[in-house]
Amino acid sequence: MTVEVKHEARRDRITLIGDGAAADPVADLAALCRSVAELARTTARPPRRIRLEHLGTAVEVEWPAEQQADTAAPPAPDAPPEAGTARHVRAPMVGTFFRSPEPGAPPFVAVGDTVAVGQPIGILEVMKMMSPVEADTAGRVVEILVEDGAPVEFQQRLIAVEPA
Repeated sequence: MTVEVKHEARRDRITLIGDGAAADPVADLAALCRSVAELARTTARPPRRIRLEHLGTAVEVEWPAEQQADTAAPPAPDAPPEAGTARHVRAPMVGTFFRSPEPGAPPFVAVGDTVAVGQPIGILEVMKMMSPVEADTAGRVVEILVEDGAPVEFQQRLIAVEPA
């Protein structure tokens, strides 16, 4: 497959256009999705829009313009907590949230557990790809906000953590 990359700087957009001539379309789609997810995760601002097509191989990632970035940004992480105030670990992308590493296994965390920054608290499945969800604050889990196997939205609260 050949892919053309067009970076439209004045429109804050990256477009990938392929010829659809893939030897293994399923593997190409999986690789494409991984690349887009990684790109979205590593940028300073989350994308405003991600558009994927499959057999024609078109991917478009668009970020808000600088002047719109403040007004269109997703909810910011919770403010520095006061004593007894919980912070929330949020979904880094849209997908299905799983509390356990595999069916029948104990959950990564439960109410009352202590978590450290970077500790896995669940798994997010996006198009058959599993990505760990990690705690971004240390403390005690005070509430699980999403059921196992539930669909979640970008920046949706998953668990509440009372900072240590």
